[in-house]
Amino acid sequence: MRIADPATVAKYETVIGLEVHVQLGTATKLFSGSSTEFGNPPNTQTDPVTLGLPGALPVLNRQAVAYGVMASLALNCEVRNFSRFARKNYFYPDLPKGYQISQFDQPLAEHGWLDISVDGKTRRIGITRLHLEEDAGKTIHDGFQDSNRYSYVDLNRAGVPLAEIVSEPDIRSSDEAVAYLTELKQIVQFVGASACDMEKGQLRCDVNISVRPWGQQKFGTKVEVKNMNSFRFIKQALEFEIGRQVAVVEAGGVIPQQTRLFNVQTGETVAMRSKEQAHDYRYFPEPDLMPLIVSEEWKEEIRASMAELPAAKRARFVSEYELSDYDAGVLTLTPQTADYFEQVAKGSGDAKGAANWVQGELAGALNAAGKGIEDSPVSAVQLGELVRLIGDGTLSGKLAKDVFAKMFGSGRSAAEIVEAEGLKQISDTGELQKIIDDILAHNQKQVETYRGGKTGLLGFFVGQVMKATRGQADPGAVNELLRKSLG
Repeated sequence: MRIADPATVAKYETVIGLEVHVQLGTATKLFSGSSTEFGNPPNTQTDPVTLGLPGALPVLNRQAVAYGVMASLALNCEVRNFSRFARKNYFYPDLPKGYQISQFDQPLAEHGWLDISVDGKTRRIGITRLHLEEDAGKTIHDGFQDSNRYSYVDLNRAGVPLAEIVSEPDIRSSDEAVAYLTELKQIVQFVGASACDMEKGQLRCDVNISVRPWGQQKFGTKVEVKNMNSFRFIKQALEFEIGRQVAVVEAGGVIPQQTRLFNVQTGETVAMRSKEQAHDYRYFPEPDLMPLIVSEEWKEEIRASMAELPAAKRARFVSEYELSDYDAGVLTLTPQTADYFEQVAKGSGDAKGAANWVQGELAGALNAAGKGIEDSPVSAVQLGELVRLIGDGTLSGKLAKDVFAKMFGSGRSAAEIVEAEGLKQISDTGELQKIIDDILAHNQKQVETYRGGKTGLLGFFVGQVMKATRGQADPGAVNELLRKSLG
């Protein structure tokens, strides 16, 4: 499939809007008491409502609404006091009722925004609406067996509460799209509305893309790429689709309004069907549910319970802990990382040291072990103690790394390991001077060479002291004493 070269693409403005589906973190489904737990055997989390059995009536999950309001407030949306559920009619094998309960012309919240930063420039992206709806089940295609192709339906996911967050067509590049999604994901995670685990399908995205020559006011024809669950694939799909659309327009062709899918093997989008319009779904008010009323009192109660948002936390880390913007950004990528860092910083009294250890040794060990920070064998209290031992001179940086490796492997505290293995740093100048005198006496040739102007040999003497003390000598004290002794 032909795509335009970068020079040709640069002649066009890209217009992108995103529809993000976030599974809200409730224990039960939006309209029934079935579990939302991920990973259980297929079709073990169903009930008459989920299965769409005759006479089964939906009952709205209050916690799902609270999470929806929480996310709306965090995204600067206006939460409506009055909203209504509607039936969205379409047929699909994993939609047992033949319709989805969603919201249409009276959504939970509207008119929000969030700020993104790309290449040092900040832009505000509008949010059209946030509405609540139930998720569909999952169809699994199992390839060919016995010359037949089999498909299976798992309804465990059907009825899980979703917040659909629809952006304005304000995004202008794949980098901006990823920045928007990253910020949105962090916001929803930090307020606790969803874990947004993309590997579990808790955050999925439909991407709407069109192109137009620079300066043209009228939008081009919109194409939707459905069900993306990876930021990397979203970026790839956008860049391919932009190039494809520009190539079609440049060749004098017409972009049909359609829904496409992204093929991760080829890196290309492929046509799926013509794009549905709102009237195709035959929306009408859900007759089995009363209108949703969110009082001002309840709204303010939810607002008061919300955690600190990522942008505010980043700013506080810079001002309170004197971190760089970069460090503050890395340490607030997830709520778990931010909370862990703060505990280490407060426990050690050394915020910069805490930042270095969380981003360095800890992150490396967790990556190698395939663990998240919430599953770290070294607790924040334990790492804070280790950083404190470095600060007070008990451990050198090198010894601390050895101690950390043992902590990570055993779960023991730094103090336990230092005491059991006699790893305390030697800072006593009298003891160090005796060791230095002995080393100089046994290396007279090197001493004479050093005094003859080859001062680079200082590193040799430092190494000999470290070897003699099993790395436990205070490096600063060793360097100072050696320079005095060598003259």
